[in-house]
Amino acid sequence: MQIGPYRIDPPVVLAPMAGVTDKPFRLLCKRLGAGLAVSEMTTADPSLWHTRKSLRRMDHDGEPEPVSVQIAGYDPAMLAEAARFNVANGAQIIDINMGCPAKKVCNVWSGSALLQDEPLVARICRAVVEAAGVPVTLKIRTGWDRENRNALNIARIAEDAGIAALSVHGRTRADKYEGEAEYQTIAAVKASVRIPVLANGDITTPERARHVLDVTGADAVMIGRGAQGRPWIFREIAHYLATGETLPEPTPDEVAAILLGHLEHLHAFYGELAGVRIARKHLGWYAKDRPENAAFRQVVNRADSAREQIALTRTYFAALAAGEPIHEAAA
Repeated sequence: MQIGPYRIDPPVVLAPMAGVTDKPFRLLCKRLGAGLAVSEMTTADPSLWHTRKSLRRMDHDGEPEPVSVQIAGYDPAMLAEAARFNVANGAQIIDINMGCPAKKVCNVWSGSALLQDEPLVARICRAVVEAAGVPVTLKIRTGWDRENRNALNIARIAEDAGIAALSVHGRTRADKYEGEAEYQTIAAVKASVRIPVLANGDITTPERARHVLDVTGADAVMIGRGAQGRPWIFREIAHYLATGETLPEPTPDEVAAILLGHLEHLHAFYGELAGVRIARKHLGWYAKDRPENAAFRQVVNRADSAREQIALTRTYFAALAAGEPIHEAAA
């Protein structure tokens, strides 16, 4: 898949997720096979650009190309200025957020709330494309609610405005993350435009990724929640798409190495106090849905320091790899 001058290979992309796709996670997913990793959304409000949170979100030093940064807001001029600012700070692709279903985002007429105002969508897309000087992509949902699925209209508006690629989550804003993603609308969008289309929603296995590409005709898949706790999903999907074969599950030793490296990066990036706290949710995702890891959450939540969090994690996985009773490692 091509976005402007950038070839996205493999066509497996990490979705932007607030509070998740920070720099440590993006780097990890890229290392484990993601062809592109989009940043968590950054605000278009210039009064917030120099807060500690925003400065961390705008830190792209050492990231592999291309660097894709998502911006969120409702005012075309403000979004245009945000695009220029982020490009000056290293962004090589700008992504516009019109997909977030969160109330606090929609209540300020941002994210998927914008889908209700097609003329405003057009003004925003044109303003950002003209200002950015780099490829601009757009992330949307299929519509505001099931009675108002207007993704086809939005897709045509985006293409006419110069948007370089379009990501479509197969749910409406009203659906949030409930129920199953539907892919028929994504297929209709792909059939109606010439720009690349990325399919998003409920892609949690290599087999599902293949199925979604087949039924939608999309150019790439975008992985969101499926990567939480399983960042190696990118290499699994890429391998399956290329060969039709499934990779074996990573061993406890491999998972431990990935996880410990992630923890160390989080601690270094955020500082010890915030790093330990932020790491807890990632550790919880690693443990989720794995019966042998049921005790893991309790183990790591005991840690109050980076050293203790790493030590407990290392001990836990050493016991798991050795086949020892897990409760002894957690004791």
